[in-house]
Amino acid sequence: MGARANRHRGEIEAVFDGERRVLCLTLGALAELETAFAVDSLTGLAERFSSGRLKADDLIRIIAAGLRGGGNLFSDEDVAAMAVADGLAGFARIAAELLQATFGAGTENPPGPHPA
Repeated sequence: MGARANRHRGEIEAVFDGERRVLCLTLGALAELETAFAVDSLTGLAERFSSGRLKADDLIRIIAAGLRGGGNLFSDEDVAAMAVADGLAGFARIAAELLQATFGAGTENPPGPHPA
């Protein structure tokens, strides 16, 4: 049995290709995302994520950084090839849960489809 997520550390669990994994946006993972999204602060990163308008590539980057922060050695390309329950909606839920665990109330509009 693998490690379990510790919500007090901002960790979540998700199943990729049938394997349960721990994800965490560590300080290093957040620095990686600041560079990838060309923002100059954690506030800028939180603002970008709270827009709720993320591309599929953004979801891949967020989830891949979270997997690496959780101790999993996956590239962005590895994550792009993975399968999760409910497909795109599943990836959006995982990213939203990860961002919520990291930023808390700062992500009122998580990424993914929103009701009109």
